[in-house]
Amino acid sequence: MKQLMPEWAPCEAVILAWPDKHTDWAPWLADAQQTYLNLIDVINAAGAMVILLCKDASMTRVKDMLTASQRVLIVEASYNDTWVRDYAFLTCQSPDGPTPVEFSFNGWGQKFDASKDNMINKKVLASLCRKPLESSQVIAEGGALEIDDSGNLISTSLCLLNPKRNGAMSLSEYHDIFADMLGCSSFTAFENGHLDGDDTDGHIDTLVRFTPSQGIVIQACDNNPEDTHYQGLCDLVAECKTSFPEYQTFTLPLPNITNQDGDRLPASYANYLICNDSVLVPVYNQREDAEALRSIRNAYPGYRIVDVDCSTLINQFGSLHCITMQVPRGTLNDEVVAAVNNGVCIYAP
Repeated sequence: MKQLMPEWAPCEAVILAWPDKHTDWAPWLADAQQTYLNLIDVINAAGAMVILLCKDASMTRVKDMLTASQRVLIVEASYNDTWVRDYAFLTCQSPDGPTPVEFSFNGWGQKFDASKDNMINKKVLASLCRKPLESSQVIAEGGALEIDDSGNLISTSLCLLNPKRNGAMSLSEYHDIFADMLGCSSFTAFENGHLDGDDTDGHIDTLVRFTPSQGIVIQACDNNPEDTHYQGLCDLVAECKTSFPEYQTFTLPLPNITNQDGDRLPASYANYLICNDSVLVPVYNQREDAEALRSIRNAYPGYRIVDVDCSTLINQFGSLHCITMQVPRGTLNDEVVAAVNNGVCIYAP
């Protein structure tokens, strides 16, 4: 039986999709690209290679922007958006090794065109893996799913029950599908918690995260009782404690960031990435950054806590976890891993 691997499983690679002038990053392109370059450095330092999806017209220039010794495999791909967390394959542990698994992706409930993103696994990423890709026609995004070592899978009802994802599918039906595809032993869909400006309908990776030592990190709002998010996030904390009473909870402050149009941006400190012995934490040049880093340091003793400036990413209503997808060790073909041992290279299948 297979089971979705938690994010702290030993990590071989992290998938990214390069931002270019034809993506929504155009107004902040130089800053966005520099954020990606910085993140590549941090991922390599955490002991993982980077699989960098890149459109054909940008591949040579991107290679020139990288340091030759970096462990980056540039892979030609055509995509709509750079939020690979939601369309790149998930990885399940199975008796004969890590297995890539995908759900269908329809642009967060048909909000945006995702026709190219939905084909990335079949057309591009599956060929990099040892085992064949397993696919489901059910709509679900990687950022909507979080699991721990015990097989406890969590999500949010607001996201899953959007009828433009899977019609009138019930949470009970989702449970059966996730048990079959991801091997979860329990399934909890939280009713509370949502950040203004979040196009995903409340992805769990902006709200609640597990730790390897029976802990739960929660995006709360205790720092500002006047914030409009305060009560909803307090209710989420209470819901987490009721659902997982034996787990230790760690709460995060909520920054109040708006764009030039006055729109609230969904800046979440819970949108971090665990990469081997490091936790890569988004920061936003806000006064709440220090408190958030302290809380995550307490939640992950023994891990190296690395802050990553994501103040540019939040302009597109997402953050660090949203632009990444981890690939556990043993998933990729030997030749793929060997290809980057000598530094940056362009993948030629």
